[in-house]
Amino acid sequence: MKRSTVEISVGIFVLIGILCVGYLTVKLGKMEWFGEGYYPLKARFTSVTGLKTGTEVQMAGVSVGRVAKIALDPDLKIAMVTLNIRQDLELTEDVIASVKTAGLIGDKYVSLTPGGAMDMLKPGDTIVETESAVDIEELVSKYVFGSVE
Repeated sequence: MKRSTVEISVGIFVLIGILCVGYLTVKLGKMEWFGEGYYPLKARFTSVTGLKTGTEVQMAGVSVGRVAKIALDPDLKIAMVTLNIRQDLELTEDVIASVKTAGLIGDKYVSLTPGGAMDMLKPGDTIVETESAVDIEELVSKYVFGSVE
């Protein structure tokens, strides 16, 4: 009798451990199970060098969403970025989306600057005003080879 009680206790302990590891994996990985609480917006950029899916979308330094997808628009030959924005945040039509760098050699993220228009973007709409990332390598090469004006 005692042996089966010990085996049951160990089994329950292992099961609880597996559930805890699963929970931490989801939370620390910042995974979304069903995408609830977010709505998609699109933005067109001429360059998104260094930007990856899953990176943060920030407004005033506060995380308001994530980059869901990065693709090439076959007609315009520019990058089409799909952003998942928190449901409780309404953005105006003249919001500006910029690709920024965290620190000197840090990761890229998307920064949103609010506008002053009265009309709001609806899920699936496209942000028209965008600023692409500054390419440090291009700036350095222009400086080195003397073509900076």
